[in-house]
Amino acid sequence: MDSKSEKGVVEISTDSVSRVDKYEFYDPSKESIWTRVGLNLESFKRAPGTTGGQVIAGQHNVEDIEHVQADGPMLQQKLKPRHLKMIAVGGSIGTGLFVGSGLALRQGGPVGVLIAWVLIGAMLVNITQALGEMAILYPVSGGFYTLAVRFLDPSFAFSMGWNYILQWAVTLPLELTVAVTTVQYWGEDLMPVAAWITIFWMIIIVLSIFGTVAFAEEEFWSSCLKLLIVVMFVIIGIICVCGGARSGSLYDHYIGGSFWQEPGPFANGFKGVCAVFVTAAFSFAGTEIVGLAASETPNPRETMPSAVKGTFWRITIIYITSLTIIGLLVPYTETRLFGGSGSNASPFVIILDNARIHGLSHLVNLTICISVLSIGMSSVYATSRTLVALAETGYAPNFFSYVDKAGRPLFALIFILACGAIAYVNTAAAGDVVFTWLLGLSALSTLFTWLSICLCHIRFRRAWKVQGHSLEELPFQALGGVWGSWFGVILIILVLIAQFYVAIWPIGGMNPNPGLVAQGFFQAYLALPIMILFYIVGYLWKRTRPLRAHEIDLDTGRKSWLTVEEMREYRAERARAPFYIRIYRMLFTN
Repeated sequence: MDSKSEKGVVEISTDSVSRVDKYEFYDPSKESIWTRVGLNLESFKRAPGTTGGQVIAGQHNVEDIEHVQADGPMLQQKLKPRHLKMIAVGGSIGTGLFVGSGLALRQGGPVGVLIAWVLIGAMLVNITQALGEMAILYPVSGGFYTLAVRFLDPSFAFSMGWNYILQWAVTLPLELTVAVTTVQYWGEDLMPVAAWITIFWMIIIVLSIFGTVAFAEEEFWSSCLKLLIVVMFVIIGIICVCGGARSGSLYDHYIGGSFWQEPGPFANGFKGVCAVFVTAAFSFAGTEIVGLAASETPNPRETMPSAVKGTFWRITIIYITSLTIIGLLVPYTETRLFGGSGSNASPFVIILDNARIHGLSHLVNLTICISVLSIGMSSVYATSRTLVALAETGYAPNFFSYVDKAGRPLFALIFILACGAIAYVNTAAAGDVVFTWLLGLSALSTLFTWLSICLCHIRFRRAWKVQGHSLEELPFQALGGVWGSWFGVILIILVLIAQFYVAIWPIGGMNPNPGLVAQGFFQAYLALPIMILFYIVGYLWKRTRPLRAHEIDLDTGRKSWLTVEEMREYRAERARAPFYIRIYRMLFTN
């Protein structure tokens, strides 16, 4: 066996009449366990080739199967079905629900919160369905960024991609700071702020050394904990609403909908609902990461549908049920919603304290802390994978495309982990001001990302039709079809308008000082001019233009080549399953 084979490299050559094509595949299983988990020097060497580890459905319909296998991501397929499900179900549950819901209640009132979350949730269901349809067919490196390059415009994708990186690059130090405020719930003098930041930063760095597996396992177990806490909270909340709490507590008698009557269902009228729309949208940030994860799972056609459908259950059961209970048990005039910070302003903690269940409030606070670190890990994952894709498409320095033998995008990881040092700004007197402006750089990036996913889906469906393909060929079809994506586009535009309205005329009225008005506006809307600037730079750099529907490449990165007849046979066979199995598949799988 030659040296390449000993290092896990397999050469496959395909002879034809006029030429010989050679593809190099890398088999990580031939490496030592220490290399695979990333704990020796060998693991940091560049992977010599793609693993070709993704299942190709209908491969008998492909003339050059080795080419299709080689046309895969350099990242290794280490994610298991349970990982993908929990990334989808619990991945973005964090401070947006546990703490941010308190701000939303204060701004919009209980009914305003439900209106905003139901509409944004409906939009997210359609977005994840559209993303699932494309990611299952094209589980490419970079996910929605790479699809935007192909289906929309490379210059727009460049702008969206770098905005997405900025969003998460700021999120990491922010979450490190929020983690500090969380542990300060147990005492502000336990340890200096800089020491806490260092501890949490080191935890994320150590987990990142273990690569995709560490992220996946952390997401799985932290999501399990978050789901457990939410289910426990819902049960306790129902008991409290019915007056079953301890004698002498605020909930020792029937509460019902009394707080919807006094102080009322809406806190600040229409303006309050507009403000909550923005908060609700940002609380779902990270939902799209499941699209990035598709490239690191062996068989997206089998595992992605259940992950995509899990978003619906997360929104309906976790968010809507929890927010309904919060609105019933906490009036929007609660003083701790105004004066508290971190866990002290969490409606979860407030309700447990009002019910005199003090021990559980510590468990909830611990969960909030773990959730914050989980989102920090998500920021590392999302940024590094997007940066690799930017480098592969020529819109970032080429060294960011470096993927080592442990499957880590090494230099992309170093870049995002270094951004964690920004958290130390919080120890300075002007730290809050700096963070406010940094957040302004990326405040709207999530909305731009979701908008690009919807537009990609619309363009993909158009190209698929124009080039003579049938929807029956698709291994997974979005529930709302192209109309669901149009619904997403319209609602995102309305949220952007609401953000503009609240930025100019905030709750409490416009400030008489024009300078403060301008400052507040740009802190909320700075991402838009940055997005436009990136687009101009991308266009001047590459001089690209959007492709017409018949010019769009529908084959590169494609992993499902089943014909209409084969898909009809597949669906007919599944239709013969017992009724209860068909119901289960409809709700939870494909």
